Amino acid sequence: MIACCLFQVVNVSGSVPPKVSEALSVAREARCSLDDLLHKEQLLSSSVDQHLADVQLWMDDLGETRDQVDTIERHMKYLRSLFVLHQSQHSHCRHLYSFLYKTLRFWHKIIKDRLSSDFDNILTQLHWPIDDIISQALVPSRGEPSPQPGCSATPPPHTLPLCLPVQIMLLPLSKRFKYHFSGNRQTNSLSKPEWYLTQTLLWMGNSSAFMEEKIQPILDRSAATINARVELSRGLLSLVQEKVAFDAGRLLYDDVLFCHLVEEVLQFEKELRSTYSYPKTFPGLLHLLLDEAVLQKWLTVEKKMAVEKMDAMLSAEGAWSSQYKDINDMDELKAPDCAETFMTLLQVITDRYQALPCPSAQLKFLGLQRELVDDFRIRLTQVMKEESRCPLGFRYCAILNAVNYISTILADWGDNVFFLQLQQAAVSLGEDALLKGLGVMELGRLASLEGSLFDGELALLDRLKGDMLGRLLEWTMREITEKAKPYCQDRWLSLPSQHDQSTMSLSSSACPMMLCLRDRLLNLHQVLSFSLFQLAWQGLAERLDSFIYQEVILSNHFSDGGAAQLQFDMSRNLFPLFGHYCKRPENFFKHVKEACIILCLNVGSALLLRSLLKDSRETSDWMSAGDPPPESALNELGVYCLAACDVLILLGLRASWPGQ
Repeated sequence: MIACCLFQVVNVSGSVPPKVSEALSVAREARCSLDDLLHKEQLLSSSVDQHLADVQLWMDDLGETRDQVDTIERHMKYLRSLFVLHQSQHSHCRHLYSFLYKTLRFWHKIIKDRLSSDFDNILTQLHWPIDDIISQALVPSRGEPSPQPGCSATPPPHTLPLCLPVQIMLLPLSKRFKYHFSGNRQTNSLSKPEWYLTQTLLWMGNSSAFMEEKIQPILDRSAATINARVELSRGLLSLVQEKVAFDAGRLLYDDVLFCHLVEEVLQFEKELRSTYSYPKTFPGLLHLLLDEAVLQKWLTVEKKMAVEKMDAMLSAEGAWSSQYKDINDMDELKAPDCAETFMTLLQVITDRYQALPCPSAQLKFLGLQRELVDDFRIRLTQVMKEESRCPLGFRYCAILNAVNYISTILADWGDNVFFLQLQQAAVSLGEDALLKGLGVMELGRLASLEGSLFDGELALLDRLKGDMLGRLLEWTMREITEKAKPYCQDRWLSLPSQHDQSTMSLSSSACPMMLCLRDRLLNLHQVLSFSLFQLAWQGLAERLDSFIYQEVILSNHFSDGGAAQLQFDMSRNLFPLFGHYCKRPENFFKHVKEACIILCLNVGSALLLRSLLKDSRETSDWMSAGDPPPESALNELGVYCLAACDVLILLGLRASWPGQ
């Protein structure tokens, strides 16, 4: 209609005034502007619709984020409430504390289950557990694993619980352990504890790199002071601990299998600490052997087997021969095989109980060792009595060597650090079995480490050694004195004087004695240990010195020739027999040596000495302090052992005095 009106206006434009024409022009412009605005409005509306469509996605995301923030905020408020409750756990409000505990357990289980599931998936992707079980080669039987008392992954009550990741990692290993080492399966054999012990060590070794490379860095980042490798080993040990405890109770009536279990446990503990570097601060398996019934069984079996071995070693064919008899450098102690085997037996017992973590238990084994030493000494004494009719025989000397060997080793053990520590433990614990019968002085010596726990056994062994050595020397001297009878009865008074000793020779009557002495010394040197032979030849020299002094010198009178012959026999023949074993053998024949000095003095010196000694004896009561004692004159002559009265007796045995 507007257009029609405009057309009519145009037709009559010639008659229209100019203002109307101007208005029409403005209207046309307005129409164009309106069309342009309408077009822009359409464009803007389309743009707004598109923008709203795009923003709607953001709004949806923002709404979800807002909802999450609201949820987290509610959770934070809830956790703050729990924290406030936690601060009140020492409160006397028991219901409040019970609520707190149940709430924490509730959330702990939720979080644990969620994290465990995630962690288990990760472990599956990492192919954990990474090793296979050795018992697959043993062809185990089929079927579901049956429950076994005492076999679980639960840690012992006296240890800290395992961290949750390791508990999760332990589950598949625990299942495998129970499957193969419980119930009636072939791999669960009481006679083969090494199967599950070896398997456990293999698991520890094979998983070591995985734990250090994959798990330890995670624990380090969380600032947890946990060693992943050790933690897994603790978990595996908990399985073994309960398995060993269960099996040990079933083997208390089977000595052979019980001993085998103990040996395997000890070997496992040794490898665990050395090869796998398991810390000593954590318990292994040895504490299981400290159970009263198990420990008593161990002691009983240890004693039983030791006694059986002692019977066998003493009745063996080569019991009294030394296995090193053909090797001079290694046969200084000349210990017979039975003695060496016995001390090896004691050392093996020591090696077994040395690692026990309880001094009281160790002292019980030490008491057993002392009892075995005493038992072996009694057995040696019984055999010695059978051989005492021939003290110079091979077996008698072998028994003497055995006693000396055992005594020497026990003395060395008394200075060993381990036994010194046991000694201090025995004193501090007041062990009645070990300290029974000791007085205050003995206890004081033990406490100050001056004595040893083997002093009682050493005293009895030394007494036996002294008795046997004394009987041997007595028998030897009996043979020598029998051969020396012609020499004792020689005509010393009528022998002519010989000025040239180069023409002198050993008295014919002394030859049997010297030959017998030489043979006995050589024999004793061959059959006795070095330390025993030292005691033997020195004791023989002491007895021989006394015998010759009493039976040859003091029982005869001597001419100058007889005195010279005696000195020649002693200094050139007797003393050199002992010169193979010391540098100055004459020092062990002081009576004979000094008697020869007195008998061989020239006449003038002898007269002066006799006069001096007689005068000193008669005037001893009124001698002035400035007068030299008679001992000084004797010392100048080389006489230190003989007293002045003995020298006067010897001077009286000289036949060559002026006027006689």
